[in-house]
Amino acid sequence: MELDSYIGAVPPALRRQWRVWAASFLLACVIVVGYRAAFSPPDNFPVGSIVSIARGASAPSVAAQLADAHIIAHAGLLRAVLRLSGKSDHIQAGAYLFTTPQNLFVVAYRLVTGAYGLPPVRLTFPEGETARDAAARVAEEFSTISTSDFLAAARPYEGYLFPDTYLFSPSSDASIIIQAMRSNFNTKITPLLSDVAASGHSLSDIVVMASLLEKEARSDSVRRVIAGILWNRFARGMPLQVDAVFGYIFDRDTYSPSLADLKVDSPYNTYTHTGLPPGPINNPGLAALDSALHPTKTDYLYYLTDKNGVMHYATTYAQHLANQRKYLR
Repeated sequence: MELDSYIGAVPPALRRQWRVWAASFLLACVIVVGYRAAFSPPDNFPVGSIVSIARGASAPSVAAQLADAHIIAHAGLLRAVLRLSGKSDHIQAGAYLFTTPQNLFVVAYRLVTGAYGLPPVRLTFPEGETARDAAARVAEEFSTISTSDFLAAARPYEGYLFPDTYLFSPSSDASIIIQAMRSNFNTKITPLLSDVAASGHSLSDIVVMASLLEKEARSDSVRRVIAGILWNRFARGMPLQVDAVFGYIFDRDTYSPSLADLKVDSPYNTYTHTGLPPGPINNPGLAALDSALHPTKTDYLYYLTDKNGVMHYATTYAQHLANQRKYLR
């Protein structure tokens, strides 16, 4: 039977149903094809790429940036999706890792929720590290944070940036990192506040002393003895004569100052000024803070470290000179 004759034999109602079904099928095909063309990732999607969204970037600029990077096919559609969701002003800045092609809706969701796809950045700040040291460490891990910017923000908090291991989002800025370190300091110092009050010293004095101890000794027992010596000198109005301050004054790691260094005009010079320096010279850890609070009580006023790292103490300057002749020559 010829096709025309076959179709003519089909009842009219069935022919109408067939036409409706065919039209629906074609419409569905158009919708699917249109959806894929509009919302699917481009064929040249750069798998494994990282795109950094600047802080404060507008939705149009972000959409254009992602289109240029071939993460999305149509910038206008991303703008529309963000606008319809009411989240155009909630795009999270930071670095986004795209390990697999993702459609436009997934990309939009990641932008507004901060789903970066990157593991957290693990940073360890050792005890006794300065804000300058920390700035270099941060800049090495975060390409969006310069050493100078971090240092400018961190230096006012020298001594109160608690040394510890932290996990930060890849989108973190200097203020977020500093706030985490400051918050950690407050948490760690809280149990010691009653001891601070009983010590007769202010918290700032304890932190400054702890920063000196952090550089002057490596063991808790020695640190406590040196704390006792420095507090003895402090109480007598004697210059503390701590060599470690010169590393802070000259922004370098030096603990053997020259005769010229000893005369440098700086409020941190503990040879030419009595009392504590005006601020901490690094960020001390909990052990150093505890030593500053709980020094070993002695009559010693002097100490030195011999060539083998052994400490020697003296109660008089004459004894100290004798120790110098015996252990440093």
